[in-house]
Amino acid sequence: MFGPIEFPEVPPGDDVVLSATTFVTYERCPEQAAGRLRGVYGPESRVSFVGGLAHRVFARHLQSGPIPPEGIAAACREEIGGGMNAKLGSLGLKPSQLTAVIEEVGQLYQRFKQLGTEGFAGAEVSLEVVPAEGVLLRGSVDAVFTDGAAGTRLVDWKTAGLGDPAPQLAFYALLWTMDRGEVPGRVEAVSVGSGERSDEVPTTAGVQATAVRVAKVIGELRTTWATSGEFIRTAGPWCRWCPLLDECSEGQAARAVFDA
Repeated sequence: MFGPIEFPEVPPGDDVVLSATTFVTYERCPEQAAGRLRGVYGPESRVSFVGGLAHRVFARHLQSGPIPPEGIAAACREEIGGGMNAKLGSLGLKPSQLTAVIEEVGQLYQRFKQLGTEGFAGAEVSLEVVPAEGVLLRGSVDAVFTDGAAGTRLVDWKTAGLGDPAPQLAFYALLWTMDRGEVPGRVEAVSVGSGERSDEVPTTAGVQATAVRVAKVIGELRTTWATSGEFIRTAGPWCRWCPLLDECSEGQAARAVFDA
């Protein structure tokens, strides 16, 4: 038992490290998720770089206090130098383009500062759980707040549209429950860019259902690997950025439709 829930048995097999991103990807397209587990990732994009840098700035604000307007450029450059140089190098941005990126992050930060931070308890909180032999579940929650009698609130910041945040939030609720022994009081996804917000009050039954979904993914991964079988390919908007696109006719057809 992990707190109030029980993780289902999974078949033995190869080691599996399942992150929140890989779980969400698997529910969209198993083959794309299997590619991630093989170490096949798409190239760094400007959009993802801006989002990653903005998240670092948000975390700095929560941990160290507000950043004055005249200090945002220096803060961005410090965060880039503190672990994002490789991503910056892969993008090949010119100095003038980097200035535009910092300006965009600064605009997102100004919107972020309008959000409340009462009850803040932690930023970029890493969670790792070993529910079965050779299985590691992990994720990083952007921010954790304590809302008094309402309990713990887990928040995931988005810098673009929300899309469908439910699977990711469900995974975070599962991780928190298994790691901390209690169901969080609320899970939220907040778009700093668009102002959208989606939240849910997790229940023990709902978290248990997510545990079943996650166990099913692990079982399918191990079974398919053991039999040298093929994973299902499901086409959708996510095909545009899939690193396996060149070898996937379904994805190529989907991209043609969405780009038309």
